[in-house]
Amino acid sequence: MRTFSKILIANRGEVASRVIRTCHEMGIGSVAVFSDADESASFVSEADEAVRLGPAPSPESYLRGDAIIAAAQRCGAEAIHPGYGFLAENADFAQAVADAGLIFIGPSPEAIALLGSKQASKEVVSKAGVPVVPSFDLEAPNDIVYPVLLKASAGGGGKGMHVVRSHDELAPALESAKRIAQTCFGDDTILIERFVESPRHIEIQILGDSHGTLLHLFERECSIQRRHQKIIEESPAPNLPIGLRDAIANAAVAVGKAAGYSNAGTVEFIVAPDGEFYFLEVNTRLQVEHPVTECVTGIDLVRQQILVAQGAALEISQEDVHQVGAAIECRLYAEDCDNGFLPCSGRILDFHVEPAAGLRVDSGVESGSEISIHYDPMLAKVITHGCDRSQALQRMKRSLTRMSALGTITNREFLLRVLGHSEFVAAAIDTNFLSTHATSLEKQPASENLTNRALVVAGYARYQQRTEQRTVLSSIRPGYRNSRWRDASETFRWDEREATVHYRAASDGSLTMRVDEGEVHRVRLTEGSATGTCAIQIDGHRQRYRVCLRGERSLVQADGRSFDFATKPRFPKRDAMRVEGSCIAPMPGRVVQVLVENGVIVAEGDTLLILEAMKMEHRIQADRSGVVQGLDAVAGDQVAGDQVLAVVNAE
Repeated sequence: MRTFSKILIANRGEVASRVIRTCHEMGIGSVAVFSDADESASFVSEADEAVRLGPAPSPESYLRGDAIIAAAQRCGAEAIHPGYGFLAENADFAQAVADAGLIFIGPSPEAIALLGSKQASKEVVSKAGVPVVPSFDLEAPNDIVYPVLLKASAGGGGKGMHVVRSHDELAPALESAKRIAQTCFGDDTILIERFVESPRHIEIQILGDSHGTLLHLFERECSIQRRHQKIIEESPAPNLPIGLRDAIANAAVAVGKAAGYSNAGTVEFIVAPDGEFYFLEVNTRLQVEHPVTECVTGIDLVRQQILVAQGAALEISQEDVHQVGAAIECRLYAEDCDNGFLPCSGRILDFHVEPAAGLRVDSGVESGSEISIHYDPMLAKVITHGCDRSQALQRMKRSLTRMSALGTITNREFLLRVLGHSEFVAAAIDTNFLSTHATSLEKQPASENLTNRALVVAGYARYQQRTEQRTVLSSIRPGYRNSRWRDASETFRWDEREATVHYRAASDGSLTMRVDEGEVHRVRLTEGSATGTCAIQIDGHRQRYRVCLRGERSLVQADGRSFDFATKPRFPKRDAMRVEGSCIAPMPGRVVQVLVENGVIVAEGDTLLILEAMKMEHRIQADRSGVVQGLDAVAGDQVAGDQVLAVVNAE
């Protein structure tokens, strides 16, 4: 068996940090690669060495296999770990690594090619006696029975998947699926298969070595999804009959053996409401959700990957693998769940996780991190482990409630809504859970009491900030007015609302405060500082808050809710007037297709342009019927967030 002294991680974000951590625990040197957008990212500083690949776009950086191999050779790394995404399931890259005399930490190029193609893998699986979802031939459109699912043959992660329910929807969905598949995976081959309604998504972790041993590490439940991409995973799968679980696990092992698989991989299945299960695909890499398996089995999968790549035989047998307790993982994304799960970019101003029993956080960000439009918007993975599902769930809810991710919109509050839903608690789940319960999962306005408390905290922090910054007339309190309630005040705006917080200092160092004309509160800081983690006592009730002040913004984390207050300036600028009928870019991105031209008549809901950002396509649609004007964008243009792309004139 050979031993690695240095490994290059051909990925970014939290998975790069994850692999670096195990490398260091094993005494192995680590090399990170980065794009210009990631030069100051946390994973770059965590590695022993780091090499620049190129500009921010993935094709010019993280998808440049030649540059990655050259970086490994330059640094003296013996092996490359691909993480997940980018080149992780690219057989040509794995072969190029081998041809360069390096070790690819993953399955063989042959296995990746065989199982990485959904079409080829289904043929192998069928021969192994494992049930597969029926497929259709795009060359015979009249034989297609709807609904069907379009998906990239060479990729995963839900990228480019489309559910098509009629023949009229097929052509535009196919065009979009091909375009996304080419962008994300470099291969626009599309597979079309029967769409199974309301299934559960169950996957099996497999692990094999080059000495003929292949075993499974039990199952993961991955049914809570949006846009065919998982956001909550757990192990063991709740309410899954033991006999069905064993049958699925045995099928996964059969698939791995039929393909001569080694290293870590995941075999994915869907389970229909009638209990029948079907092979879905094989992910020939480490999975995003692998931590839940590590928590319940106690096996470090990255360590096993490295040992297998070094030529070692697995030191464990199937009988040695046991599930202990239960684990849940929530993916923290920068996205607006109440606006179609639209990805968000921007800067994380405050990222804080409170340590707790059974808690693990795999993070790719820290306070000050920039969320780029060029990559997937996942910020971190929060994992909790408990003696059973109930304890793991309670620990997860507490951890998310107390965590802070202020500065950009995240799905943290939405995750808490899902975790607290009675049907989720009862494990009555399938892949349609989010759409089925969309109404009950909608964001509810914060209570007046909680909002007022957050305003008091924001006002207290602003008062303390101004007190610390005063440099003249130090004997006079900042904002002094010759009026009982005008000693100092601050007007805040949020969600099209506005409130004024009045405060007056008392001789004992506390503040007497009220919101608008409401009740009077006595406020005192009891621990910490007015920003960061602080304990503030309001009318004798002491609670912890996270507070972040940036320019006009006052961000407060209270009782699991995030508040983003803007301080109203004394002389506000006039808001720019936007022409009625304007079609706006929802975020910065690249125009990939223009479907209309100036002067044409469109109907409400017609698509004018297609914008690509953060590995997604966004359709810019007319919000009313009329004539298109002011459209000057062409394919390839980079546009800014909130930029007016066209105007639909109703006249």
